[in-house]
Amino acid sequence: MAKGKGMLEGKVAIVTGSGRGLGRAHALAMAEEGAKLVINDLGVEWDGTGQAKGPADDVVKEIKAMGGDAVANFESVTDFEAAKRIIDSAVKHFGKLDILVNNAGFLRDKMTFNMTKEEWDAIIQVHLTGTFNCGRHACAYFREQSKAGAPIKGRIINTMSHAGLLGNAGQANYASAKLGIGALTMVWAREMEKYGMTANAIVPMARTRMTMQTAGLGGMFEKKEGAFDEMAPDNVSPLVVYLATDEAQNINGRWLSIRGGKLESWLSPQLAKTIDIGRKWKPQEIAQRVKELGDLSLPPMTL
Repeated sequence: MAKGKGMLEGKVAIVTGSGRGLGRAHALAMAEEGAKLVINDLGVEWDGTGQAKGPADDVVKEIKAMGGDAVANFESVTDFEAAKRIIDSAVKHFGKLDILVNNAGFLRDKMTFNMTKEEWDAIIQVHLTGTFNCGRHACAYFREQSKAGAPIKGRIINTMSHAGLLGNAGQANYASAKLGIGALTMVWAREMEKYGMTANAIVPMARTRMTMQTAGLGGMFEKKEGAFDEMAPDNVSPLVVYLATDEAQNINGRWLSIRGGKLESWLSPQLAKTIDIGRKWKPQEIAQRVKELGDLSLPPMTL
């Protein structure tokens, strides 16, 4: 636990998928700053198979060993009613909810021409629908509290991916879900601002079971001996902690990233350039003038 009063002292947070990897790092960092935690995790493998209570239980033990308070939760974010029970568990055990971190997920990578409907549906369900399910019930809770006169500084922190921002080959399902989460984040920011809640998204780059399975990318996540471990999951967690604080009330609807020691802000989609002729275009005219919009080829996938 942080010495003295932590940045999240008195706060109650839910972190989905917090039995391992980024979610575990976020939960431990938030506990260090004084938050009480609901550790939600099904204990599945990197591809969503299997199930075990051990990972969530182990994180709860870690938090309690450091003087914090936490409870395990084994509900599935993909189930609408179960997601409500995740939100309700915070209120049941700790009396309220302040922070929801949507982190749960797994991978089923395939090139689009080889991807099955089940592989598409499973990833959309856990990442995009799972984020919606938990966020929907959290938004309802924060709205009810606000309308009842409670001073709300609610937080939803979603998890995007560079795969969604840049379009990584072999991850049509995952990239689509993650960019969809970016849009959902902006919608919640606009819908919930008047109730005192903010919604932001992190775009993490870290070494996890998932990233180590991504074709062609495993090498960039390997730990280099004797150097700053740029890809350690706990590098990302200070951003999650900060976005969860009262001090971050003026940050809303944004996409922020940490890569090693780099703190970055991503621009949401915005108009780049306009050519207005004041009437209906002809295809031939578009052909003649489209170059005025700049280079419209696919940009390289670089950071």
